[in-house]
Amino acid sequence: MQRPNAEAGDSARALGQGGTINADICIIGAGSGGLSVAASTVLLGMKVVLIEKHLMGGDCLNTGCVPSKSLIAAARRAHEMRTAGKFGIRAVEPEVDAAALNDHIKSVIAGIARNDSIERFTGMGVEVIQAPARFRDKHTVEAGDTLIKAWRFVIATGSSPAVPPIPGLDKVPYLTNETLFDLREPIGHLVVVGGGAVGMEMAQAYLRLGAKVTVLEGLKALGRDDPELSDVVLKYARAEGMVIREGARVERVSGWPGVVQVTIATSEGSEVVEGTHLLVAAGRKPNVHGLNLEAAGIKYDNRGIMVSDGLITSNRRIFAIGDVIAGGQAFTHVANYHAGIVFRRALFRLPAKVQRELIPWVTFTDPELAQVGLTEDQARQKHGAIQVFRWPYHENDRAQAERATEGFVKVVTDRKGRILGAGIVGREAGELIQIWSLAISQGLKITAMTRWIAPYPTLGEISKRAAMGTYALSAGKPLVRKAVGLLRKLG
Repeated sequence: MQRPNAEAGDSARALGQGGTINADICIIGAGSGGLSVAASTVLLGMKVVLIEKHLMGGDCLNTGCVPSKSLIAAARRAHEMRTAGKFGIRAVEPEVDAAALNDHIKSVIAGIARNDSIERFTGMGVEVIQAPARFRDKHTVEAGDTLIKAWRFVIATGSSPAVPPIPGLDKVPYLTNETLFDLREPIGHLVVVGGGAVGMEMAQAYLRLGAKVTVLEGLKALGRDDPELSDVVLKYARAEGMVIREGARVERVSGWPGVVQVTIATSEGSEVVEGTHLLVAAGRKPNVHGLNLEAAGIKYDNRGIMVSDGLITSNRRIFAIGDVIAGGQAFTHVANYHAGIVFRRALFRLPAKVQRELIPWVTFTDPELAQVGLTEDQARQKHGAIQVFRWPYHENDRAQAERATEGFVKVVTDRKGRILGAGIVGREAGELIQIWSLAISQGLKITAMTRWIAPYPTLGEISKRAAMGTYALSAGKPLVRKAVGLLRKLG
């Protein structure tokens, strides 16, 4: 592999001294996807430059997945204390120390940050530059006072919280995921704008930590998921005390210190929802600002960077991965998946491409909500006649022992039994969905999912019992019954 010719400087130049670096791979963005590309390519002896203008680890580590799941873990402990009575243990109301809770979140981040640190990656041989990056031309990126020329570039700049143009929002304090995890004082009444995964996760967490919570959603809460599954989560959340207003369009926001007032329009007219804190969880926007993509000949719009199925931009020397691409799915594991595709295409010229039907997602509410492949509605639209198999948690012995009987597994196949999609709502759904992800990635039929042995008693048995439904379906067919009867007569 030949590197571009140097115009000036040296590829081993110390950071901050300017000049030009010649690299095999230059990665913009040290989030999950960018770090994965850097770690895999440097192991093959490539000269790798990694540019990050803010924090190593990106949104996932610092303001996304890691702090949110740390908060959810704390909230679950509080909920278990309140609901211990069903196990014969005296229930107590937990005392939540908001400052100590924040220390817990920061401690988890710090524990993981070592894996994403500059020291670790420079130790691996990656040259890390801490500065904003912008393209000078189709072959050159500028970061601080350094120019980087590379054989291939990877844009992995991620996304940021989208803030809708709500009148008055700019005049009141509000939270996003970038500021929520810096709170060190208790919340009295949290008003959440947005009933998607992030909004619902944070709403339930703060509800369990003692706050009143109202969720405002313009359409349907958890609307991207199978409604048969998401309705279980919404029912459970409402039973815990969460107020979820669907079909509520936010008209304007006002307030003063300690009070926020959100005016919403509903089918019955306008009304005001009042709280102490406002969380805006209304989606994400790609981080393309300041990259000067035009200079590199890269096509993009407000949805993100345009890429092929192989994640190649309109400049064939440049890839884009993760949240920054148009129409992408904003999940950490998707960015890692994309990193693997870039690794195979850029270094080995393999025809790897994105297969969206293989990508699972999980909403970490309680009960959890997980999905992979097509939903029932999507499968009907695409394949016409389908088969649907279900099995409830309450028929599982481990679920009964854990007092976690809410939920079920749902599997969709075509008429020949090929698995098209699976959804799970219930305890540990994010863990249970993985065997269905494997099945879909391998093109398996539902019958294959009956042939593995699930240890007893585990929640994993629920998936196998759902698959066993294919035999019940077959048993009802006259031809099958006739064949069994004939074999019985044969002795």
